[in-house]
Amino acid sequence: MKPDLATITAFVTVARAGGFREGARLSGGSASRLSDQIRRLESQLGVRLFNRSTRSVALTEAGEGLLNRLSPALDEMELALDVVNSYRNRPAGMLKLNVPTAAARLVLPDIIPAFLAAYPDIRVEVITEENFVDVLAEGCDAGIRYDESLEQDMIAVPIGPRTQKFAAAASHEYLRKHGMPEHPRDLLDHACLRGRFASGALHPWEFERGDETIELNPTGPLLVRPGGGTDLAVQAACAGTGIIYLFEDWLAPYFDRGDLIPVLADWWPHFPGPKLYYPGRRLVPTPLRTFIDFIKTQPVRASR
Repeated sequence: MKPDLATITAFVTVARAGGFREGARLSGGSASRLSDQIRRLESQLGVRLFNRSTRSVALTEAGEGLLNRLSPALDEMELALDVVNSYRNRPAGMLKLNVPTAAARLVLPDIIPAFLAAYPDIRVEVITEENFVDVLAEGCDAGIRYDESLEQDMIAVPIGPRTQKFAAAASHEYLRKHGMPEHPRDLLDHACLRGRFASGALHPWEFERGDETIELNPTGPLLVRPGGGTDLAVQAACAGTGIIYLFEDWLAPYFDRGDLIPVLADWWPHFPGPKLYYPGRRLVPTPLRTFIDFIKTQPVRASR
């Protein structure tokens, strides 16, 4: 007996989710039912598709090959069914976005609540990820990133402020003890709070004034992973541990309260705002198309 569509869909769900429990959560079914469907599929095909242990579920080589062949077909089928969405009075469905923490904190709060209020039948899932990823491989509809090189078939749409600034800051206590830097190179003699990406790369500190541009890699007592560790670095700066370099919009509330003092403000560099990117090689799902149309109608918020 040939595998039916439900069984094939169960296989893809578990493979993409990386396990039966997560697959059940995403599909709204049960882990035991998914497990039964996978065992039935393996029996019908006569090959093991997953290596299972008490702690993990991983695709075998045969499973990898099957997933690679099935995924494009199922994606196209979902998109074909989504065409029906355009005949509804109100768009519906799931929109899954992959974004950096900075965008989730500084850009989406001005957009997502209003979007959900305007389209109550659309649900949004936001995944924070600092690395540039293949949004399709991650099961997302679109991503938001800053100034990365996109693949040739990607489409990019501006979202949020069109320009932003990086800012350097320190507490009153730190500056009282160590003095105010007068030039970016003075930072090489200061305690600087840095961020290291998962790749191991350190984000350089860039400064500009007029035609002069300076890029530095200062050192300091604290190194964090951008995203989850950024708030720790900010709190450490407020406590007098060192100088922080971050989005001006992120630091704005701390400036307003007096917890942090601007450092080298006339050297802060401007950079292009974020972009929403998505694959241009396939039909755009209705929730994503609705979101794109929505952000195009929103007033552009100026950075601080």
